Amino acid sequence: MPGPVSWRLSTQDPSCASLQRQQRTAERSRGLHWTMLSFFFLPPFHCEEIRSEPNSYRQPLSGRFSQGEKPVKYSRSLRNKPIIGQRQVAVALPSSDASNQSVHSRRSCICAEKKSIRPHAELSSNCFFPPPKLSLSRTGFFFFFFFFFEVAQQVCQCLAGAHIPGEKNIMSAVSSNLLFGMGNPLLDICAVVDKDFLDKYSLKPNDQILAEDKHKALFDELVKKFKVEYHAGGATQNSIKIAQWMIQEPHKVGTFFGCIGKDKFGEILKQKAEEAHVDAHYYEQDQEPTGTCAACITGDNRSLVANLAAANCYKKEKHLDLEENWELVEKAKVYYIAGFFLTVSLESILKVAKHASEKNKLFCMNLSAPFICQFFKDNLMQVMPYIDVLFGNESEAAAFAKEQDFETEDIKEIAKKAQALPKVNTKRQRIVVFTQGKDETIMALSDKIETFPVLKIDPKDIVDTNGAGDAFVGGFLSGLVQEKPLDQCVRAAHYSANVIIRRAGCTFPEKPDFK
Repeated sequence: MPGPVSWRLSTQDPSCASLQRQQRTAERSRGLHWTMLSFFFLPPFHCEEIRSEPNSYRQPLSGRFSQGEKPVKYSRSLRNKPIIGQRQVAVALPSSDASNQSVHSRRSCICAEKKSIRPHAELSSNCFFPPPKLSLSRTGFFFFFFFFFEVAQQVCQCLAGAHIPGEKNIMSAVSSNLLFGMGNPLLDICAVVDKDFLDKYSLKPNDQILAEDKHKALFDELVKKFKVEYHAGGATQNSIKIAQWMIQEPHKVGTFFGCIGKDKFGEILKQKAEEAHVDAHYYEQDQEPTGTCAACITGDNRSLVANLAAANCYKKEKHLDLEENWELVEKAKVYYIAGFFLTVSLESILKVAKHASEKNKLFCMNLSAPFICQFFKDNLMQVMPYIDVLFGNESEAAAFAKEQDFETEDIKEIAKKAQALPKVNTKRQRIVVFTQGKDETIMALSDKIETFPVLKIDPKDIVDTNGAGDAFVGGFLSGLVQEKPLDQCVRAAHYSANVIIRRAGCTFPEKPDFK
């Protein structure tokens, strides 16, 4: 195989000799170090070749070629004159090709003006190679390669995500404090008791009551006399806890605000919230004891006695308004507050709701109980314009419809009318979700009604339905935080409720089996 072609400049024109002199002067002045720098920073070098065949034209070639090797591309742009970049240059010819030289002698009038020549170092030949305009240096190539690689990686991550209807299909990685809840924290104290204990405090085997003066000693006696289990409870805290359980990693996706006392039950509650991986920030005061809920179990029955105490003492100006706490509110993207908190701090709810509306974030609320719709109607309707997702069950929906004069008992029509109530943030359509126990779940969105069948369960497997509503909301919130479609949010909600009703209290296994 013949060796590489040696390239030289034609000297038929006096201007070409001038170019050669200028090149040699530049080479002597730059030296070896400029040659090395050019390897990394200058564009790849190209040269021009003239073929002797008829109707052939000068074509750009790069690198070094063997004799007889044909040009890679045909270029009409070089038919009449060789142009490289923005400069006209002398034509480079292989010294071994006499015919090419003769052809060149007839076309040797093409030369560059001295002022248009920029000296460059040659790498391994005797040819002067000017830089083409659009070539990239090695440094530029690697820069753009890694830049576009990073952009492509980010785009792929975005396209991998699901979306909330009405929002762009952009999936953000779940991080801490994306879900915010505020409500009445209670320490659940569960124990198997005997009939004498129930009789002593006038308790019925399967009942739910608020603690009275005669029940004040019940909680301490329950702890001293029986083997108890503690759990972080309260409607909102339960839902945040379930959402965190469904998400699993990372920990502390859910943030919770509420009021507790400076006592032993308060310390236990903080410990249990930590074990549930909830980022709880309690307002601690010493006027009232920590709220508790005693679950007195006899056989298959549970008698619940709730003492709200400190849970009713939350103060906006002493906790929510603090800079370090408000930063956690701003960090969240989804907010949830149970209707029970309307009886405690309406101003706190409104501050969070307005923030969510202004920043186009999701604000969710639960009707919680018929008495909330009846006796705290005004408070509820002050918050309603800011609600993006409204939860409730069939009895709560009926009470709400009656107070709002909807003049219908059809739960689907109630959902549609609730969805159509005035809303501040018009960028989001309100979503209304009503559960019906073992019957299908109703969802209203954009004047449409969708129904979702619940998971089937043998009645013999049902242990406790008290936490079903909180679990449903928790599962739904886990889907919202992960920006999943609404049908998947409902599936997660049904799964969570199905798990909880098989167990005593709002408790759950170590990990979910949800797919």
